[in-house]
Amino acid sequence: MNPVIFCGAGPGDPDLITVKGQQALAAADLVVYAGSLVPEALLKWTRPACRRLSSAGLHLEEMVATMAEAWQAGEKVVRLHTGDPSLYGAIFEQMAKFSQRNIPYTVIPGVTAAFAAAAALGVEYTLPEVSQTLILTRMAGRTPVPESENLESLAAHRATMAVYLSISMIDEMTRVLSRAYGPDGACAVVYRASQPEQQILWTTTGQLAETVRQAKITKTALVVVGRVLDVSLDALVHHSKLYDRHFAHGYRPAEDHR
Repeated sequence: MNPVIFCGAGPGDPDLITVKGQQALAAADLVVYAGSLVPEALLKWTRPACRRLSSAGLHLEEMVATMAEAWQAGEKVVRLHTGDPSLYGAIFEQMAKFSQRNIPYTVIPGVTAAFAAAAALGVEYTLPEVSQTLILTRMAGRTPVPESENLESLAAHRATMAVYLSISMIDEMTRVLSRAYGPDGACAVVYRASQPEQQILWTTTGQLAETVRQAKITKTALVVVGRVLDVSLDALVHHSKLYDRHFAHGYRPAEDHR
């Protein structure tokens, strides 16, 4: 029988779902989608006969039971998650329930919001000799975070960082980030990345909370911070070795510059 498919919807733009994800939706008999986060525009890839169910009002057992019943009836089932299912998708607990019922499953990855945000901002997260590390994290709220991964510990690295699911704690975030990156550190907020309502707010770590409050953003926003945001196209100094004409690798010899 067909496995239940955990599918990444991408950041919101229905055209940013993968081809494989689009094909899964087109073949589905039942799509259970994260209605609080996945725009209904993504459902345009489904057939008219497909049943579409928002999981926003369901608890875990209800959601799994619905999908299991459809699977046992021979239907093709897709669980549609926002972004990429492996990141804050709570899919592992669903996998455990399916495993207990001997129901096979598979995962189709998706584009996470941090990458849609980078595209919207026109930045590269990993600039040579500026930052070669990207941290994806969230602050502790109703869902706890291991103490060793608290925002203050991670910010101390001063790497490029994208903070998910934390806009409601913007005052604490501002305090931590301004201390680690300096109050004049470059910072950006991307609201509903890739979607028609997308907003981009350029600010500093010290002004982050005030900027967010003035824009009246209270959810569905990603905060990006790091020195890569300070580097303009005109101010780029360090370049990748990959395309340096004097740097040899397996596909290209070094150019003789004698």
